[in-house]
Amino acid sequence: MFDVSACFAGIVGEDHLVVGARIPQEYGHDEALTAPPIAPGYVARPATAQEVSDLLVAATRFDVPVTPRGSATGLSGAARPVAGGLVLSFERMKAVLEVDTENHVAVVQPGVTLAELDQEAGAVGLRYTVYPGELSATVGGNVGTNAGGMRAVKYGVTRHNVLGLEAVLASGEIIRTGGRISKVSTGYDLTQLIIGSEGSLAVVTEVIVKLYPRLVHGATVLAPFETVEGVLEVVPAIVASGLSPSIVEYIDDRTLDAISAFLELDLGIAEKVRASAAAFLMVALESRDKDRLDVDVEELAGLVVDRGALDAYVLQGSAARTLVEAREKSFWTAKAVGVDDIIDVVVPRSQMPALLRRTQALAETYHATVAGCGHAGDGNVHLGVFCPDDDQRRKLLSDVFALGLELGGALSGEHGVGQTRADHYLELEDPAKIALMRRIKAAFDPAGILNPGILPAAV
Repeated sequence: MFDVSACFAGIVGEDHLVVGARIPQEYGHDEALTAPPIAPGYVARPATAQEVSDLLVAATRFDVPVTPRGSATGLSGAARPVAGGLVLSFERMKAVLEVDTENHVAVVQPGVTLAELDQEAGAVGLRYTVYPGELSATVGGNVGTNAGGMRAVKYGVTRHNVLGLEAVLASGEIIRTGGRISKVSTGYDLTQLIIGSEGSLAVVTEVIVKLYPRLVHGATVLAPFETVEGVLEVVPAIVASGLSPSIVEYIDDRTLDAISAFLELDLGIAEKVRASAAAFLMVALESRDKDRLDVDVEELAGLVVDRGALDAYVLQGSAARTLVEAREKSFWTAKAVGVDDIIDVVVPRSQMPALLRRTQALAETYHATVAGCGHAGDGNVHLGVFCPDDDQRRKLLSDVFALGLELGGALSGEHGVGQTRADHYLELEDPAKIALMRRIKAAFDPAGILNPGILPAAV
């Protein structure tokens, strides 16, 4: 019988294949809170698209399931392998191949982290704007989940910032989609189909991303409100103001308290104001001109106070960076205080007050606590769920997801479905859509080796 390990080692080299008990536990999970580690059979670290191609051909031949893996910072279990399967780790494919200053694009390998790309682009006054809150995340991982983040209100999510891909099909065929062009009207848009597919359709080996000029002046306004509804009701006025904020976030009082304690953060909010505030609005502005920024900040502060804010704190420099970083680290804060699960339902921006109000009522029904923050500018609500009983928590999540769909939204705005939300998705989504996705999956991956267990492969 042919030795599968020997076949894989012959492709990537013995030094770049780890097998069985020698595989570190970190390769068995991502950051999903409800998905315990699973031991893969093999971890391969390819260096080229051709090596990825050869590995997929071999995996198809030997019926070995394959899970692509970046930094595994995802929250849905999409980077959690199948027992005995093959993990493709892109630790050796992490080069910024080019920063094209004429076309404002970068060509990168999937293992490049956001921090590395930011450094390379920043050296020539540019930046990649997708910022999901963890700079150790990889570009390939962002493509897999269609990552978003706080800057999506201005710059969009991953699918709005990726122009082209090199990807390997399960058959071993290497394809290129899109390019250094901002529009195309030729056939099916395979780039967009692969983005967000969580490694279930193809393995991405190169990405062409948009870059934007780096605006050097910025400030952040923090506005406390007596109610969460008050925060969310002012958001449409901010978006319609023409100020073009780069960040529009809400943070409830429990979450801000936890963040402040966890990071020993002092925002200088008056004690009386803090005691009256149930939620906070955080809005970041940026400009290439300092005087223009000052005028915009003054207008923003007046706008939120006129619409019910208890005050408006203007933060600049290190104070602003500290607050933004604290919001980005809210997952780690929630994890540190024992949250049982984190979800990110997305609804139309106007429906956020209804979603939060009705979610709190559902939480009381299940004797649970729900706290959170979210991208108020685009309707993406991140909720930390404290409900230790697995059965009760599952019922609560199902009800919250159903509520999100009822309000015109979706189960996830940026975390993805992965393994942890697959059962909810199958339960709540249109069966005709699921059947169509499975036919697409079969066309891309007839043997079903690519990341089985996530949608649309889940059964």
